[in-house]
Amino acid sequence: MTGRILVVDDEKDMLALLRRIITEKTEHEVIVEHDPFKAVKCMEEQPFNVVITDLKMPKMDGIALLDQARRIQPAAAVIMMTAYATIETAVEATRKGAFDYITKPFRKERILLTIRRALDWQALRCENVALRESLARQKAFPSIIGSSPTIKSILSQVKQVAKSMATILIQGESGTGKELVAKAIHAHSDRCSKPFVTVDCTAIPEQIIESELFGHEKGAFTGAWRNKRGLVDEANQGTLFLDEIGELNTGMQAKLLRLLQEGECKPVGGLKSKQADVRFVAATNHDLRELVVQKRFREDLFYRLNVISFRLPALRERRDDIPLLVHHFVKEYSRLNNKQIRGVEPEAMSMLMSRQWPGNIRELENVIERGAVLCQSERIRLEDFMTDAEHTRALPYFDEAMFSLPFKEAKEAVIRAFHRQYIHAILQQNQGNISRAAEQAGLQRQYLHRIIKHERLDTESFKQG
Repeated sequence: MTGRILVVDDEKDMLALLRRIITEKTEHEVIVEHDPFKAVKCMEEQPFNVVITDLKMPKMDGIALLDQARRIQPAAAVIMMTAYATIETAVEATRKGAFDYITKPFRKERILLTIRRALDWQALRCENVALRESLARQKAFPSIIGSSPTIKSILSQVKQVAKSMATILIQGESGTGKELVAKAIHAHSDRCSKPFVTVDCTAIPEQIIESELFGHEKGAFTGAWRNKRGLVDEANQGTLFLDEIGELNTGMQAKLLRLLQEGECKPVGGLKSKQADVRFVAATNHDLRELVVQKRFREDLFYRLNVISFRLPALRERRDDIPLLVHHFVKEYSRLNNKQIRGVEPEAMSMLMSRQWPGNIRELENVIERGAVLCQSERIRLEDFMTDAEHTRALPYFDEAMFSLPFKEAKEAVIRAFHRQYIHAILQQNQGNISRAAEQAGLQRQYLHRIIKHERLDTESFKQG
């Protein structure tokens, strides 16, 4: 790890020596300053990973400079130097937050080792901060998994808008987690202790959706034997989530517009309107603007819904989150299936990273569930995820995940994938006959048999009835 280092000492010869020692052996950027007041100004203007300061200086001593560094750049590691080392000064420096304490004269190996340790400590500290932030996000949004910039931005916006009464429109492809975001908005609102009611506009027939939403009076239509409360009433003082709102017919759109504008609705067969104290969140996988152009969605309703809008990215647009999602689903389905699955093998993760995922997170979850059910070891293998048809057409996966592995591990993953897929193909072509498959491949029968045994392929499954 390279870093930026500020060295402060009233002796210019010492500054020159330290600059030479550090720049000759490392690629760190070194700034030197003999005036501690100018050093303070320097820290106010630019960031530093490490500050190395002398203890005894005429204008400002090292302890005072340490205090300034802790105030201006609390993440920087401060290393104290002095030719007058005492237990008392060492204790005071470390108590005030100094990373280490070096006495003059020092060996250059000592100063270089201390700098390296300081940078390692700083990197670990940043990693711990990031982990705490991630855990805090998971605690606040337990069902929303991801650390990509897009997801972080969405979660930040959710916190901002949750306590308002503004209507929110969530857009995104099927399976991207629109309902999870709606629930997160409700959970962070002042209505979190009240009901969260979902209306699936694709699941309720057009003939009864008005009754489902607004309720009905006894005798309003055939089969209305008693008064019925609507889902709007069920969501009173809470949140009503209108999922796939683009599927509503234009007649229901007009009645929903009145509900949003006037805050009141009328039960089917009723004579009086009722007030509705409800927060509205809507979701769709359609382009509502395009539906407006096509006269299939009311323009006034669209603008009423689109007060605050979220667009959820497709999984292929946030591939960096796939390992986190995989870990989450593996843990969940390992528990549900009473298994001790620790993770997935590298070539399996490579495959997961390379797929387009048209069904998004929902599709990924289904694939992980399949893998967990079929897994017979501590890690899910590639074939645990794949159907027979996928086995025959699969190729080794060369993508960003593969190239992030160490060379030896990546090479072994590719070889394993090649063995499994090639042997599977030639066994299928030869109906499981090992001798014919070996002859076709130009391999010794014993060698092919070892590969089959290692990959745990069932030759009987290739034989035709």
